[in-house]
Amino acid sequence: MTDHMYRTILLFDIEQYGSRDDVEQAYLRRVLYDVVDATLLGASVDDTARLRADRGDSVMELIDTQVPVPVLVKTLLTETPALLHNKNRLLARSAQMRLRIVLSAGYVAVDELDGWVGSDLNHAVRLLDSAPLRTALKQRDADSVLCVSDGIYQGVVRHGPLGVRPKEFHRVTVETKEGPTVAWLHGEPSPAGNPGEKQQEEQGEARRPRPASVDLGNASFGGSYVAGNQHGVSGGQVTGDVVMGSKTTERGGRE
Repeated sequence: MTDHMYRTILLFDIEQYGSRDDVEQAYLRRVLYDVVDATLLGASVDDTARLRADRGDSVMELIDTQVPVPVLVKTLLTETPALLHNKNRLLARSAQMRLRIVLSAGYVAVDELDGWVGSDLNHAVRLLDSAPLRTALKQRDADSVLCVSDGIYQGVVRHGPLGVRPKEFHRVTVETKEGPTVAWLHGEPSPAGNPGEKQQEEQGEARRPRPASVDLGNASFGGSYVAGNQHGVSGGQVTGDVVMGSKTTERGGRE
């Protein structure tokens, strides 16, 4: 096994890949390769600065740390969605490809079978398969959704490099086998991601005081006729018969 080397970790995964037939899967894999290659080319990543692993419905890239991470983030936010749009716009909806994307970093080693190992890599894969990322893509019209690790956010995104707006990312908690971890999703937070708000509203509604009931006796409403004695305008009292509408006599007639 090689020594652990610190690398930028970039993962792409095709949504609903398993529901496609073999012909569609083969086509989607070719499109995925095109999008990944064009993305890294747009970020000026040389072939000698990257190492790829194919996982069927996903592609994993280890990128040399000499490649600026801010450039990668900007490219993923701008060029990658444009590339996907250009690929999808000529296809039927059922044949279009949508991607979950994760950008992370950490130590990774390559074993004697050319497999990649490392807890940082495992962490990135957990983010790629996480519920918040899957839900975000399902609830959006966009062709892709980007998630960055907390390390990438704190070290790069939050400082607002050119072309990257920190306010467009929101914090999520991802449950993993190793315990909860923090990540950052690009785009507006999902309403489903804040279930506590609805519960708080319902509780507040239940605690809100109800209007007191008022017994008006035989008063009727429907017009503007008032009979009897009236004293004052505000805080005073009204005595006698109060009839709003037409006045009813004791014999049931109307005046």
